[in-house]
Amino acid sequence: MLVVIVLSITFYSQFSEVLQSRILQQLNSIKTLKQNQVEKLIQSEWSNFMDAPNTMSLTDSLGMDFPKTSLETGIYDLTIFDKNQQFTIGLVEAENDDIRVSSIPYSKILNILLERTGMGETGESYLVGDNFRMRSQSRFFKDSTPHDIIVKTTGVTNALNGKTGKGLYKDYRGIDVYGVYGPIEISNLKLAILSEIDKDEVEAPLISLKKRLFMLMFLIMGTAILLSLFLTKIIANPILGMKSSLKVMAEGHYDDTNEFNINSNEIKEMFEALDQLKKSLKGAVSFSEDIGEMNLNTTYAPKSANDALGKSLIKMRDKLKEFRANENRSRINTKRQLVDGLENERQRLSRELHDGLGPLLTSLKFYIDNNVADNKQRLEMRKMVDDTISEIRIMSNALMPSIMDDFGVGAALKNFCDSVKKASEVSIVFEDLLKRKKSNITKQQEIHIFRITQELVNNTLKHAKAKNIRITLSEFDDFISLFYFDDGKGFNLKKVTLGSGIINIKERVEICNGKIKINSKVKSTTFEIELPIENENHKNSNS
Repeated sequence: MLVVIVLSITFYSQFSEVLQSRILQQLNSIKTLKQNQVEKLIQSEWSNFMDAPNTMSLTDSLGMDFPKTSLETGIYDLTIFDKNQQFTIGLVEAENDDIRVSSIPYSKILNILLERTGMGETGESYLVGDNFRMRSQSRFFKDSTPHDIIVKTTGVTNALNGKTGKGLYKDYRGIDVYGVYGPIEISNLKLAILSEIDKDEVEAPLISLKKRLFMLMFLIMGTAILLSLFLTKIIANPILGMKSSLKVMAEGHYDDTNEFNINSNEIKEMFEALDQLKKSLKGAVSFSEDIGEMNLNTTYAPKSANDALGKSLIKMRDKLKEFRANENRSRINTKRQLVDGLENERQRLSRELHDGLGPLLTSLKFYIDNNVADNKQRLEMRKMVDDTISEIRIMSNALMPSIMDDFGVGAALKNFCDSVKKASEVSIVFEDLLKRKKSNITKQQEIHIFRITQELVNNTLKHAKAKNIRITLSEFDDFISLFYFDDGKGFNLKKVTLGSGIINIKERVEICNGKIKINSKVKSTTFEIELPIENENHKNSNS
């Protein structure tokens, strides 16, 4: 019932505002039209007057008596000088002592103002002089001389002060009217023009509407009371059942279902919505269980933009993903530090063997040559020293090939493959497709590529019984590619127990943020490894 009352009041208020606005707009259009017509008439008469021959005198033209010296060339309101107080707009041309005067016929102005189309039974447009006396004929006082009617209203006062406006105010009869007003100021002429209509006439439809709204409101209220009494019985039982289901759900039981007698589509939709709520909560529970088991790749779609529970669970999953990613980064960094430490130690040992023990053995060789007199003994001792120097060189290269510092990983791998080829019966083909100039491979990546290739070759020699090995090392703009092939006996990725060799390879690829793809069958085992180029110069060129 309250809704009906509010809607009725709102509708009445809006209709009233719209009606008032439309009336004022219409009055403004009428006022503007008549103002333009009056101003155009005055300007036209003035032009004709100034273009006419100078043959008319003051006395002959109007028969008015007013001081000649007070007039200058221009347009005047001469109503106060007219014997009959009739509205007279005077046209005056004064040159030296000669004054020529004419007037605009009152009938022409009256014809404009008396056109009342669209103004109803009480609407009128009229003119008022600067002495607050009416200049044109009143619609309501037809027998009165306009000059005798004093019009000191809000509209006239504002118009004579040069303001244009509209609103609701009392007219010269003391009756509330809707009015629009504005000034007419041409030369020495100052008038107010107004278009008005009685408030009662405007609001007559509103009064009728108010009565109808009251009747309709009482009818709707009576009908609503009867329907509410009838529908209460129909709706109460399902609502109570829904209340019971919601209590069960509040206790955390989402699988319990109850059968209800559904009497309408609306009640049916309510219970369908309840089922949707149950499914949504069950989905959220299932999603949270997956998150609890750290299955962070599971997906969940919020039921709507307002699904706060779903969004919270997704946020929690994303936070756990972020935590896991940080954990992985920390683990990889730890591995990287361990591997880097190992490589640094290898490099140190290689340098000590090469720079420390190597020169001592060379000095020993010179000492033997110069101080051992027995030729046979000298040759035997020299051979032992040469073998020791050769073995130390092999150990030093195995720890950290010195050629890699001077010529890069391509040259180091070629040298390694050549040494393996000499020491075994396996055919090794190495293809170096690295950039010769402006290569973006970092020192650490070179070491990892060398160690990975070293591990792959050693695994092939130990386990694969292969006859041919093909290795291709390529450098592209964004990544480094290492392709390895052997024709050995292969292995089953699902069944084979991976040793430390392949684990080391995977760890080095992971440290470099790379990717590895392994395919193995008899006579064809391949490793495809890609490492992203992360050199700073390359980053800057991309940016």
